[in-house]
Amino acid sequence: MAEPVLPVVEVEPPPVARVVETALDVRRLSYAYKSRLALNSATFSVAARSIHGFVGPNGAGKTTTLKVLATLLKPLEGSVRVLGFDVVRDYKAVRRRIGFMPDTLSMYRQMTVFECLDFFAAAYGMGLAGRERTIKDVLALTDMTARQHDLVRSLSKGMQQRVSLARCLVHDPELLLLDEPAAGLDPRARIELMEILRELRRMGKTIFISSHILAELATLCDSVTIIDRGMIKYSGSMDSLLSSEGVTVTYRLTLAAECPEAAEALQKTEGVASVTKDDDEPVYRVTFYKQRLTTNQVLAVALGANAQVVAFTKGVRELSEAFMDLTEPGVPT
Repeated sequence: MAEPVLPVVEVEPPPVARVVETALDVRRLSYAYKSRLALNSATFSVAARSIHGFVGPNGAGKTTTLKVLATLLKPLEGSVRVLGFDVVRDYKAVRRRIGFMPDTLSMYRQMTVFECLDFFAAAYGMGLAGRERTIKDVLALTDMTARQHDLVRSLSKGMQQRVSLARCLVHDPELLLLDEPAAGLDPRARIELMEILRELRRMGKTIFISSHILAELATLCDSVTIIDRGMIKYSGSMDSLLSSEGVTVTYRLTLAAECPEAAEALQKTEGVASVTKDDDEPVYRVTFYKQRLTTNQVLAVALGANAQVVAFTKGVRELSEAFMDLTEPGVPT
């Protein structure tokens, strides 16, 4: 049976292996939709062979940035280099080396999983024998071998996300650009997706991931960029961000026994931002504003509620706390 006629995809021949230390280098990037400035002189970089988180409120400019990196939008100002190539001048070289997974599923749902992957592999110029071998490997990596003959439209959201990720891998890209890959997934599917991403990093891939699931990014990513209203608020290692102090500080309060009265008293204390409890132990994370409360005052509240305090120690900052400190409230206009 003759192969179907495929659309022309502007790609170059398979690239010669190169070693780069910086996967993404974004300098003073700006982009506007008519009169609204979506990106305002954004600057950040991403090390090769790392997992980099990209977070921000809705409308902050995350998807616009991803589209520029994927050569789908041209920068209004500034320069963007992907794996050493300029996204405007060398767009063909960039497209050959990246795998872009948008926030909406972009697949032919009337095809089977195998047919879908075969179509995209052929569009990248891969021969029949090479396609079959590569698709087999990609299906195994994403744990979709048993579902390869199922129609895409018959799969659950989590399974379709796996197929979408597999589609990004068929041409063996060096860099993955993932826009909300875990959106709508159940907890198990999210955990399995994160394990796949860790395996891809072990294989030498660079992963740039935009997500609102901050707790998972904190454990997954080596580094992170926080963007708000088109401007970069932080870009650097995850450890540096979580070890630094912002407007709030978090302490770990360990009690000898459960004391809901103490938790309630702390939650009612002006200047306390949040109180969260460990599910299994009488341990609380107390986050409070440094300029409004001292550690002694917080401890006094707990003791005043007859809590039997075993320890009161400074805790590790959570990504959500850093996010709230660095971003502004409200919807950008």
